[in-house]
Amino acid sequence: MNPSELLQLSGGYWATCALHAAVKLDLFTCIAGSPATSSEVSRLTNTDHRSMTMLLNAVAAIGLLHFDNGKYVATPFSAEYLSKNSDKYLGHIIMHHHNLMPGWSNLDEAVKSGAAVRSNSSRSDDAADRESFLMGMFNLACLIAPKIVPAIDLSGRRSLLDLGGGPGTYAIHFCLHNPELRAVIYDLPTTREFAEQTVQRFGLSDRISFSAGDIITDGIGSGYDVVWISHLLHSEGPAGAATMLDKAVRSSRPDGLVFVQEFILDDDRTAPLFPALFSLNMLLGTQAGQSYSQQELTQMMINAGVENISRLPLDLPNGAGILIGNIA
Repeated sequence: MNPSELLQLSGGYWATCALHAAVKLDLFTCIAGSPATSSEVSRLTNTDHRSMTMLLNAVAAIGLLHFDNGKYVATPFSAEYLSKNSDKYLGHIIMHHHNLMPGWSNLDEAVKSGAAVRSNSSRSDDAADRESFLMGMFNLACLIAPKIVPAIDLSGRRSLLDLGGGPGTYAIHFCLHNPELRAVIYDLPTTREFAEQTVQRFGLSDRISFSAGDIITDGIGSGYDVVWISHLLHSEGPAGAATMLDKAVRSSRPDGLVFVQEFILDDDRTAPLFPALFSLNMLLGTQAGQSYSQQELTQMMINAGVENISRLPLDLPNGAGILIGNIA
């Protein structure tokens, strides 16, 4: 790294903040339908004309808009992923990232104290914050579930538990791919509305149900052929993660399958970059959450009674990986 790259790293949040502001003000939805002048966009978004012009120019410089004959034009990419009129809209996860920024600005305080400096988004009392988190998880899962689900053979399996499943993205995609499969989404009561609406949107309300509770303290049911645990263990420290895995194993039938998807660190914990940074994100918002290495996750699964553990040969973004094992 040279000094120029260092300073670019230090100030890189400027572009991030411009993107967040553009999504928060919904300017891509305004422009995706038809090109517009800066005065038209400022009127549609109820913003100051001079300020909106500056934002539009910055977003164009980033490469998400074009300026042509006095009007701003959405690129095909921004129209597809940043307009609310698109089924591929990613604004929810971007707003979740935006909501995390105040905590990240106080990272030094979290490192000093060893304590969280913001609330856990999954348990937030703020409805908008919670919606951004849950539907943001839906955004992310929808990007990779179509790659993951066809690579997993669930033939002969009839029941799946999506543990901590949020809006139920994986339960939905597994059921779409496996017509004989039924699923239960288990998550906090505040998640029910989002999950049931999402399941209904995919026409699967007759095959996917929701069960509400706290995974650490409440029962989670039993008799499942498959237990899917996606990006959940990192919300707890080793003791809490072990409790989750123990319950997952007890909820499974003999010879059931257990899947664990996480952002997985190398065994020396210094790479890949995203899981290492994500561990800091857990420091900021949880009591004991963290990223885990494959060695740590494997040992936790073994301790819980999972056998024949292996990592699926899938190239997933952000250092994500999926471990699979079966119950004796």
